[in-house]
Amino acid sequence: MATVSLTPQVVFSTESGGALSSATILRFPPNFVRQLSTKARRNCSNIGVAQIVAAAWSDCPACRPHSGGGGGRARGVASSHAAAASAAAAASVAAEVSAIPNAKVAQPSAVVQAERNLLGSDASLAVHAGERLGRRIATDAITTPVVNTSAYWFNNSQELIDFKEGRHASFEYGRYGNPTTEALEKKMSALEKAESTVFVASGMYAAVAMLSALVPAGGHIVTTTDCYRKTRIYMENELPKRGVSMTVIRPADMDALQNALDSNNVSLFFTETPTNPFLRCIDVELVANMCHSKGALLCIDSTFASPINQKALTLGADLVIHSATKYIAGHNDVIGGCVSGRDELVSKVRIYHHVVGGVLNPNAAYLILRGMKTLHLRVQCQNNTALRMAQFLEEHPKIARVYYPGLPSHPEHHIAKTQMTGFGGVVSFEVAGDFDGTRRFIDSVKIPYHAPSFGGCESIIDQPAIMSYWDSKEQRDIYGIKDNLIRFSIGVEDFEDLKNDLVQALEKV
Repeated sequence: MATVSLTPQVVFSTESGGALSSATILRFPPNFVRQLSTKARRNCSNIGVAQIVAAAWSDCPACRPHSGGGGGRARGVASSHAAAASAAAAASVAAEVSAIPNAKVAQPSAVVQAERNLLGSDASLAVHAGERLGRRIATDAITTPVVNTSAYWFNNSQELIDFKEGRHASFEYGRYGNPTTEALEKKMSALEKAESTVFVASGMYAAVAMLSALVPAGGHIVTTTDCYRKTRIYMENELPKRGVSMTVIRPADMDALQNALDSNNVSLFFTETPTNPFLRCIDVELVANMCHSKGALLCIDSTFASPINQKALTLGADLVIHSATKYIAGHNDVIGGCVSGRDELVSKVRIYHHVVGGVLNPNAAYLILRGMKTLHLRVQCQNNTALRMAQFLEEHPKIARVYYPGLPSHPEHHIAKTQMTGFGGVVSFEVAGDFDGTRRFIDSVKIPYHAPSFGGCESIIDQPAIMSYWDSKEQRDIYGIKDNLIRFSIGVEDFEDLKNDLVQALEKV
């Protein structure tokens, strides 16, 4: 049993008129609010403590933070005009707190092991990982609170020194970490079976930070022809400024990959799987072995798969990147990105990120956390609808070709069957018509939004020749973006409604 000191500390605050007044700061052990009676909680509320402590940070020296971040301390503040009420409330709270065991917060490794023992499926991990066990924000709330702050304070210089030298767990500055974002990172690590995850402001920034942190000046990378165009533009235009050279291969060309590895001192092979927009699939286990035999890293952009359908780290990849804007958040209402993998590598990305910025806003972290709780439900629905849609479109007379890993006609269907548990919610296809006929089709659909992006609850459709490559016919020709190509991101609507909508639109071709 531990007795908690409620001896007030004095700080000063400015009230109307500029006068200075003292305020009482009360310190409590981790999770103490959960253990108090209703009466004591009411007294806490009277002095403005409960509202703060309900989303307070656990003061646990045992919880050593990752680089740049950690736990914090529970603090409540009573204003001077409520001094009498605060004294009475403090006495009431102290009487109960003295009988509360000084709860220990588990070491991160123990929490991870406990989660693995308790949460055996992706469904349970999506809902509870990073929150049900080991959440550093001690609260009675079911949902993880949003901690909106730009900085965190220390009691004295010694506590700051202890933090700097790893003896005290806390946060320091908003760019280096946030409790809400930390819960999100833990959830993603659990789903991807990663040692560590860093969340950042966008998927594009995740790729930039990873490449900047892990590819040295003068290094060499390998990537594929089929990928997000802005990623390619960054690699082509920006990396050469650091002396980084690049080999571009077709996704299935393993001979070209081997030749690139043999001919260059390759730092990293960076590829999507499935790729954008043709959904080509890379044999992750095979290319991991090829890369590692030459001392190169393998980073997989798994955005089109999501961790529900594919876990590239378990297949040998060193890092996995996601645009969390897509399936992870899943509601077309927030932008974010993340890098997951071995702590040794993610820490390097995190350090770069702390210096350069690209911080995920805590409110965005909350939205992504909320979205992830239904990730497994959404992705399973999208998998099923997309497969049925691909099968339907492949048989339709006004469709020239369908690209979907779940179809036997897909060139890497055998790879997708081996390394994916579902084939994703995006179907690409070519309309049996010219540029204008394809425009008439896409302008005639009623349910999907004509927009960029994918992976959300709402279906989205676009014509890449216009949406992504309108400024360069030469680039369209190089990368096989035909005028009649359509990328269809299927949401969670009913299959029959979507099918009937496409049928009526195809009649306009």
